[in-house]
Amino acid sequence: MSKAVQTSDASNHLAVFQETTIRRTWHNEEWWFVVADVIAVLTDSVNPSDYIKKMRLRDKVLSQGWGQIVTPLRIDTEGGVQRLNCANTEGLFRLIQSIPSPKAEPFKRWLAQVGYERVKEIENPELASARARDLYQAKGYPQAWIEKRLRSIAIRGELTEEWHQRGVQEGKEYAILTAEIARATFGVTPAEHGKLKALDKVKTGNNLRDHMTDLELIFSMLGEASTTEIAREKDAQGFAENALAAKQGGTIAGDARKALEAKSGKLVVSKENNLAVSEIKRVGAVQEVAKRKVSKKTRFAKNEH
Repeated sequence: MSKAVQTSDASNHLAVFQETTIRRTWHNEEWWFVVADVIAVLTDSVNPSDYIKKMRLRDKVLSQGWGQIVTPLRIDTEGGVQRLNCANTEGLFRLIQSIPSPKAEPFKRWLAQVGYERVKEIENPELASARARDLYQAKGYPQAWIEKRLRSIAIRGELTEEWHQRGVQEGKEYAILTAEIARATFGVTPAEHGKLKALDKVKTGNNLRDHMTDLELIFSMLGEASTTEIAREKDAQGFAENALAAKQGGTIAGDARKALEAKSGKLVVSKENNLAVSEIKRVGAVQEVAKRKVSKKTRFAKNEH
């Protein structure tokens, strides 16, 4: 592997180009990169923000289409999560056109490389599952919980695919339907659920489902799987019909939750979270994941000869 193209770190939210870190985040099924980091790499500028201002003044067409190229997304920083301007691969290629830099071509090749692993995962979902398993192991989650979480990801994927095919708009409408299922399942919205787990008090970004207990994951899966089945059987089309399916699917899970709570005498919705995962355990797992990746690369290299 050349110096220009290097692998990302275990968290997959940092990537390295010629020994320089570029922050990225997964959004709308593709990687988005922090524009200021890219500018710093390509121009060696000590003030990327100032360079961007001058670049937009110089390139009027770029400036006019800036809103279509750049999107503010939540990125982890030393000061906590902040919204930073990010661009996807297509947007970065447009930016590169306005930057005279000898690093442009190596950077284009690098972009292709860091996107390649995700393309392969889309072609082979088992690769995505393996990557997710490695990441959760690296964070110190119990193996039994990881298997449930991976299944919940698969069920969620089936549901959003149904929504996509049935005319539900990705983004706001997905969020509304998700909240509808959650409210019917747990009696609270995702935002209220996260607040109960004190996730709103944490500066770093947190996915609610990464902090669910086993039972919370199970009922979440039941609500979404039921919604998918109802949408298919009733051939729900558009937002309104799928909203009804979401409420009905969530109600099925909610009724099951209430039945369990009545028999067990214990509430399913829990204040428990996974914020206190041992740092020592996490670091040890990261090292173990790295070892496995090295081992895999060695086997692949041998098979190629």
